[in-house]
Amino acid sequence: MQAVWKDKVIARSEDTIVVEGNHYFPAEAIDHEYVRESGTHSHCPWKGEASYYDVVVDGEVNRDAAWYYPKPKEAAANIAGHVAFWKGVRVE
Repeated sequence: MQAVWKDKVIARSEDTIVVEGNHYFPAEAIDHEYVRESGTHSHCPWKGEASYYDVVVDGEVNRDAAWYYPKPKEAAANIAGHVAFWKGVRVE
């Protein structure tokens, strides 16, 4: 699987975890050249507190286009250390 935005591969892995239709990539599969912490947080009742990354390619910013759970609740422990994408980032 790979996550692509603006023709750049943001993440690539053969070992994603699918939760609620989203592929979660291992953190080491992310190309950190294209992501930066956004400061945004949200809460999921069963997964816990999410943090976000902006995806940045050639100076264009896709705000909060990736998210992860730094300390997921027990029910979502399998996605610890993983990142998922949305907002136009193609996962294929």
